[in-house]
Amino acid sequence: MQTLFSEDQHQKIVQVSDLNAQARQCLEQEFDQVWVEGEISNLAKPQSGHIYLTLKDDKAQIRGAFFKQAQKSKPIALANGQKVVIKAKVSLYAPRGDYQLIIQQIQDIGLGQLQQAYEALKQKLQTLGWFDTDLKKPLPQRPNAIGIITSPTGAALQDILHVLDRRFPATRVFIYPVMVQGTAAAGQISQAIDIANQRNEVDILIVGRGGGSLEDLWPFNEEQVARAIYESDLPIISAVGHQTDFTIADFVADLRAPTPSAAAEIAVPDWQELYSVFASYQQVLSQMLNSRLAQHQSQLQNLRQRLRHPQSKINEQTQRLDELTTRFHRAIQALLKNQAHRLEYVSTRLAQTSPISAIHRHQVTLRRLKLQLTNASSKSMRLHTRYIDQLTQRLLGLGAHKTLERGYAIVKNNTGQVIESVNALAAGDQVQLHFKDGQRLAQIKNP
Repeated sequence: MQTLFSEDQHQKIVQVSDLNAQARQCLEQEFDQVWVEGEISNLAKPQSGHIYLTLKDDKAQIRGAFFKQAQKSKPIALANGQKVVIKAKVSLYAPRGDYQLIIQQIQDIGLGQLQQAYEALKQKLQTLGWFDTDLKKPLPQRPNAIGIITSPTGAALQDILHVLDRRFPATRVFIYPVMVQGTAAAGQISQAIDIANQRNEVDILIVGRGGGSLEDLWPFNEEQVARAIYESDLPIISAVGHQTDFTIADFVADLRAPTPSAAAEIAVPDWQELYSVFASYQQVLSQMLNSRLAQHQSQLQNLRQRLRHPQSKINEQTQRLDELTTRFHRAIQALLKNQAHRLEYVSTRLAQTSPISAIHRHQVTLRRLKLQLTNASSKSMRLHTRYIDQLTQRLLGLGAHKTLERGYAIVKNNTGQVIESVNALAAGDQVQLHFKDGQRLAQIKNP
């Protein structure tokens, strides 16, 4: 230090805080009270009750602080874009070295140029019908691809991508990078909307950026951006600024989201909710199959009760049971095939996030359900087959051959008719005696 400043050792060295304090004193003494006309921008009203703003014209701007104790009992309503005259003292905020106005009074003299242009364009487009609700295009419930028109380096893009990855990671995302602030921004935004429509590679567009002042958001108040949104064949969600920010793009778009994150929430469904819906479909289908099987079992029981010709009825019911079994197996196979396809589809769509462990668990569950269903079907088949075999044996046990095997004989006349009563026989009649191992002729001696 001695070497560097040896020539200026006679000069007094001051601290930064001392320099700022001296500058503040100079400003306050020189500009004890001034009246300044300008347009309000970057208006902030924290919970402390103080008001902070920027006063600007077309060439320059200056910060201002309107402290709570200086405000009147009925202060005027302030808004960005409002043109005012301010009575203030010129000062300097020492911690940052910021030149600022300490406001004592504010008088409203009307809207600023940007605010007037905003209101004029809003009125014009509303008259043309560009804001009509019946022109709004419906949003797809489950879009396969989403286009995002915003700054590639802004926080809004990261917020949107984060929400999309959390809610439905299988959705494809196309980013159309543009400037979202400055004189060239409006042209880039409208061109990106036209390009997205020409390529037709997405199902929905999110157009927006993070919050800012009226000047920062102005590209979204340009008529060329509004026209591009109005003429778009793709549905568009406008997500510009914060919840309190409204732009012309918000009114023309098919839907306004209060923030970029909210736009992503609206654009895609929650995959967990969809999975719950698929699970409920599976449960309903299983209940329908069980109900149909119970209905057919009830019909089979009714047919058994109306049985007239045992063997033919058994054959008929056996065939019917085979048909039901075939249909049951086909239904089960179709259900399993459908679930396998659905699982393969979800696995493919979720490949970007590699949910391997979750897929393995679902596959294990699917195999277990398939095994349980197959076992239940086989068990039900065995029980019905065994029951039909038992009925068959009982019916066969009631047949004529079983009667002969127990030592009985059947008596028939010469024409082969069965003799059911002794009154049908007379002395000298020839009869046929049928035994289990053959037959013999006999003659009636005594009537």
